This record gives sequence, C-alpha cells and structure tokens, in this order.
Amino acid sequence: MLNYTKRLSFIVALTATPFVANAQMKFTTAEQIKPILTATKASWIAVREYGGSDILYFTQLLSWRCGLSRLSYSVNDENILKDWDIGHCDEDLPNPNVFAEDQEIYATYPLGSIQSVTVHITYDDETTDQMRFERKAVFTP
Repeated sequence: MLNYTKRLSFIVALTATPFVANAQMKFTTAEQIKPILTATKASWIAVREYGGSDILYFTQLLSWRCGLSRLSYSVNDENILKDWDIGHCDEDLPNPNVFAEDQEIYATYPLGSIQSVTVHITYDDETTDQMRFERKAVFTP
C-alpha cells in the first residue's frame, strides 16, 4: 500500500502545475502575490489590545501591496467600507514592498470595540477577494 501511495504522490507532483517562484522575483503583480495571500488568508489582519485601545493591523496585506490596487475594510459589519491607503510601490528598489517611513500599518479603536472585521482586496488585475474575521480568530495577545 505504501508503494502505491508513494507512486500516486509522485504522479500528482509531476502532473501538477505549481506557481514557479524565482529568487529574483520582486512580487509586484497579482499573479505573483495571489498564491501567497490565498495561502495566508487567515493572517491578513490582526487585532491587539495595546495602550488602552484595540489596534487593527494590516501588516500582512501591506507587505504585498505592490500587487494590490485597493484595500478596504469594515469593523463590526458596518455597511460602509473604509479604504486604507496601501502606500507607494517603488519597483526600482531591490524590495519594492518595503514600507515607507510614514506608512500607516494599523488603525486604533476603543478598547474591546472590535468584534469582527471584513476585508476586501482588489488585485492589480482587478480581481477581488474578501474575508470576514472574528476577533477571537485574529486576536494577538
């Protein structure tokens, strides 16, 4: 049985068409970042209590902003999405996704007020994705 499983795994590996990552890739397009953001979807945001406030972090998404054209979110199922400034992507840099000194990476809310967050992203190819997070799933002590 083990040999059959090994052979089947080998055949699947040969016939699959994985995304090929090049060590020199700058990850600046939707095609390049979609596999990453899809795989890390549960970690797109984080919520932390700090200094008497709830802090909503967008660090994960902003780290791949060069392949995004828009990031918007709502807290506690608000009807209106708020746009977040994703910052500039300087493709002339060795790492275009590096944060500028003035890049905002978090929003501050009253302590205990964030119960859920819905995030919508638009890739630079105009495809979209979204995710709704419960506080307990993204809370960082």
